[in-house]
Amino acid sequence: MGMDRNTIIGFVLLALLFFGYFYYNKQGQQALVDKQHIEDSITKLKPKTDSIVAKTDSSKKDSSVKQIPSAFQQDSAANVEQLTTLENDVIKIIFTNKGGQPKIVELKKFKTFDGKPLILENGNFNKISYPVNTGTNQTAQTSDMFFKPQQVITSADGKNSLTYTLHNLQGETIEHQFILPDHEYMLDFNIVFNGADKLITQNKINLTWQAQAPQVEKDIQHERLQSHVDYVKDGDYDFENLGSGSDKKFDKPVEWITLKQQFFATAIIAKNKFESADIQWTVPSDTGLHIIAQATSNCKINIPNGSVANVPLQLFYGPSDYKILKSYGNQMHNIVPLGSGIFAFVKYINRGFIMPVFNYMGSKIASFGLVIALLTIIIRLLISPLTYQSYVSGAKMKLLKPEIDALKIKFADDKQAFGMEQMKLFKSAGVNPLGGCIPALLQIPIFFALYNFFNSNIALRGQSFWWAKDLSAYDSIYNLPFNIPLYGSHISLFTIFAVVTSLLISLYGMANMQDNSNPVMKYMPFIFPVILLGVFNSQPAALTWYYTVSNAITLVIQFVIQKYIINHEKILAQLEANKKKPVVKSKWQERVQAMQANNQKLQSMKQKTNKEKK
Repeated sequence: MGMDRNTIIGFVLLALLFFGYFYYNKQGQQALVDKQHIEDSITKLKPKTDSIVAKTDSSKKDSSVKQIPSAFQQDSAANVEQLTTLENDVIKIIFTNKGGQPKIVELKKFKTFDGKPLILENGNFNKISYPVNTGTNQTAQTSDMFFKPQQVITSADGKNSLTYTLHNLQGETIEHQFILPDHEYMLDFNIVFNGADKLITQNKINLTWQAQAPQVEKDIQHERLQSHVDYVKDGDYDFENLGSGSDKKFDKPVEWITLKQQFFATAIIAKNKFESADIQWTVPSDTGLHIIAQATSNCKINIPNGSVANVPLQLFYGPSDYKILKSYGNQMHNIVPLGSGIFAFVKYINRGFIMPVFNYMGSKIASFGLVIALLTIIIRLLISPLTYQSYVSGAKMKLLKPEIDALKIKFADDKQAFGMEQMKLFKSAGVNPLGGCIPALLQIPIFFALYNFFNSNIALRGQSFWWAKDLSAYDSIYNLPFNIPLYGSHISLFTIFAVVTSLLISLYGMANMQDNSNPVMKYMPFIFPVILLGVFNSQPAALTWYYTVSNAITLVIQFVIQKYIINHEKILAQLEANKKKPVVKSKWQERVQAMQANNQKLQSMKQKTNKEKK
């Protein structure tokens, strides 16, 4: 088995891993079916407004508000919603006095894929609420009650704060304090009780947090595939794929829960931890709703005994940017999927090498397409010693072909004897028969590291390169009027380049293979490219561009090394010299050869017995 043949087999193995990996990840998406009992609120959803026009003094009537027991005195503006804005340079949050909570959240530094304002929360489904005692055996949800807003206060250090107050006839009060620091996506949210022993039963708050992830990327199915529910339970980070909807219960302390879509996230954080929590999520099967998922979490919070109590929470609305999330020091950086499952180890490749190198070059070079090309070259240079050794190994195997052919003829009817003699030949010549597979196998963790990196790196979002308008999404040179199963409804040119260059690599390997008599090998060059065509067509242009560059480098290296670097006469002389050296067998080789010799002896005895019987 020569270098080129091993390389092709390595590529086929890689293709099968690709297929298995993507099939596993798409299981949840294939399970999407029409749901008969989706919450009524989903059916009422309408396309989002293109911009925020609400102002502090805006108001409107709300005739659907539940009647609150008279223990809580509503202001004269009862049933009137008032909106107040907190903002900094990166985020704009519009609050409502109905429930004293955020209503609309706009990320100012980002746009949707079609250039509209990126509204991460729009008030239709999102909610923060908990029940309070309003009388004997009576409770009401805070989301149904109208708080009194205070004036926005800006401190000397740039923090903007807004306080909502709710009071009853007995003088007991509830305050919702929101504090937004400058340049931050993380919002402090404090719930302050005066009269907590009367307002809250058994010193426990049952807080409901509802979050909705709207579609903001071009391909809603791909965005769902990259989205999940994340959390830290009992100090350990974990996540759940969205699938078609599910639920999760946590009977141990929970630090935070996040509804994370491909590049953005909405989260609630408890500074003192939730005692326990559960979360349910649904994935609307109707893509016309433009909703990635809706999540409802019920969190139990313990409060201290006494009249006065403070519940310190935080709310996050922002990008799933590794550097930003890492700065919070609460494991939220783990929501950026840099490696999971059987390839969880590749996150260390991303964090330790790919991300620092990419970020450094991105700070110096304007074109991210060029950055990716340079990153590819650096990776190939680092593995070039192994690549060279693999080609040398292939050249040795090719030079041994006449002797291997002679062994095949000599031991045509005895496969075990042929295997033993072939191993002896390889050992005496100093040849590693698997040397040609190493570069192909080495590319497996590198590829999956880059697959995760390019699918989660928000720096690529909206960055154009040549005909690709967004390197974080697939490039398309033509949209088909129909959908092709396992391919899609568009034509990605970078995918075509990746497929063609992969095919050329395989064909070049076949042409230089020392043993191409096996008819199965004739079809192998086409297996991997065909799989790539289906898998890559919906992948980010950054990934297919990387693979195109990597393949082009491989083709150049193959040609240069084979034609100008490898000295076949020198290698042949080395092989002959190796054969003259005494062979030192390892214990493993001795055991293998002893086992083969024993099997051969048993087979000979069996054949002799059969002849005697006849």
